[in-house]
Amino acid sequence: MTTPRLAIGLDIGGTKIAGAVVDERGTVVAELVEPTPEESDAESVTEVLLSLIERFRAAHDVAAIGVGAAGIVEWPAGRMLWAPNNSYRDWPVREQLEKVTELPVIVDNDANVAALAEARLGEPYPNMVLVTVGTGIGGGLVMDGSIYRGPTGLGAELGHIILNPDGPRCGCGNHGCFEAFASGTALTRMAREAAEDHPDGLIARIGAEEGEVTGHTVLEAVQQGDEVAKALFARLGRWLGVGIASLANIFEVDAVVVGGGLVETGELLLGPARTTAREYAYAPAARGVPPVVAATFGGDAGKIGAALLALDHA
Repeated sequence: MTTPRLAIGLDIGGTKIAGAVVDERGTVVAELVEPTPEESDAESVTEVLLSLIERFRAAHDVAAIGVGAAGIVEWPAGRMLWAPNNSYRDWPVREQLEKVTELPVIVDNDANVAALAEARLGEPYPNMVLVTVGTGIGGGLVMDGSIYRGPTGLGAELGHIILNPDGPRCGCGNHGCFEAFASGTALTRMAREAAEDHPDGLIARIGAEEGEVTGHTVLEAVQQGDEVAKALFARLGRWLGVGIASLANIFEVDAVVVGGGLVETGELLLGPARTTAREYAYAPAARGVPPVVAATFGGDAGKIGAALLALDHA
């Protein structure tokens, strides 16, 4: 019996860097996670990546390394050009990691690799939009079973469609992006506003105990039955649904799959998103409304997809 080939998959997000050793079937053999360094520049992030790689290679024989990174990745060169929520700029990730590790390295946008994992190993949707809801909003497009990146990897920036030009400022510098309304960062902003408006409320009290108000504060408040916190999730979910409806109107897809860390809140987020996506669907009687479903791999899709992509190209 042949031993399945293994690859390391690394997923660089705004708050954490997740890594795994994965086989060709998408099975996670080992995993590690580290916080994204506060300065989040190329040098500090490279240090974390190399440390994770070294720890994985000490115990596993791997054939390749795949990296999914938040931001704009030049494809197939594997150069990280820019990111809205991290500080790295014009960073030759592939070249640097190949030089140090002497292994083949492939680098792509984090939502693209997550979409690859979902399309290949989740429900078989040959045409789908993946929306990842984490620190920001990532988008992955799968058309006829293949990732759509555009000629050089600059396509499908779905988190930066404009939902309202008079809306809040986004990490990318624009106003009113999908990401500014429906991401973890948006939830944190709304939670801080709620804490100011209701200084005696549960969100403000939990925030005071923990030292700051974040999206996580809202989740804790929801679990304690807080109505204000529930209303924030309903608002976040509604904006998520508006963005999803816009994307579903542009493309003809079998499903819209929602992944990223926040999807782990389940129906709290997806319930209002589904309702709103139906409400704003174009010509539903003629076109139908694609289902809005939770990602099979949740927040793990990025590292699994990065490893699968590495094995494809190794």
